[in-house]
Amino acid sequence: MSEARTAEDRLPDQAAAGGPAPTEADTTLVVVTGLSGGGRSTVARALENVGYYVVDNLPQALMLDMAELAFKAGGAARRTAMVLDVRSRAFSTDLAGAIRELKDRGFQPRVVFVDADDEVLIRRFESVRRSHPLQGDGRLADGIAVERGLLEEARDQADVIIDTSHLNVNQLRRRIEELFGGEDARRLRVTVLSFGFKYGLPPDADFVLDARFLPNPYWVPDLREHTGREEAVSAYVLGQEGAEAFVASYADLVNATTAGFEREGKRYLTVAVGCTGGKHRSVAIAEELASRLRVSGLAANAQHRDLGRE
Repeated sequence: MSEARTAEDRLPDQAAAGGPAPTEADTTLVVVTGLSGGGRSTVARALENVGYYVVDNLPQALMLDMAELAFKAGGAARRTAMVLDVRSRAFSTDLAGAIRELKDRGFQPRVVFVDADDEVLIRRFESVRRSHPLQGDGRLADGIAVERGLLEEARDQADVIIDTSHLNVNQLRRRIEELFGGEDARRLRVTVLSFGFKYGLPPDADFVLDARFLPNPYWVPDLREHTGREEAVSAYVLGQEGAEAFVASYADLVNATTAGFEREGKRYLTVAVGCTGGKHRSVAIAEELASRLRVSGLAANAQHRDLGRE
């Protein structure tokens, strides 16, 4: 008795059945790279959780071979993730060139770059009492600076940049699973991210919205200890003058640009909504905006970077 198979599993049979032969573009490739200490291992485990075959610490020189092997193998191997870091000096100076070579051969790799603030990376290395792989006889900061330089062009080529400075392991895992776990991973996915301006701008934002023009529920005693995910705060924020027009205008803007982004090959869009602390106004606006985008047919979700930090 044969078991049910996915469309990707059936690709090698199409030519024999008279259908179109699969091409390299039918292989789903994800290339994961970024700063040491940024969270590559967590990303790799999350991709395994959603069905990717993950190859860790792959030298740059073997990327094309691995991609062609995945294409020829078919089945589950057609969803392959390659995790690259500076431990393999063979690729460290020309990762961007290797990605271009994959594209030249017909593959369509999606590049995920994990990043974090220098101060955060230093704390992470110090917490596990490890040296940076490139610091040599210098300081941790020296190694991080060298690595940033080596990966600068690869970061510029990334389809999605995830700043993990304020993400814990579970939050990063959920982000990856939301990005790559759906049935249609090629659709544009919109993350509406709330944040607090006092904690800094999200470096991976494509749009930044400022909700600080609305009255702050912090100054309402009955609402101060609650968050924008709760009905009372949400109703207060969304009921203020200008709030409805604000949300509707940005929903229209995102909807007006998504078709163009998809034509240009962009797969991930981050809309950041900020208020002072990331607890009340930005959270309520982010939830409402994500809801409206889903109603309009987009794959949208709300995330809250700074909720709980106060």
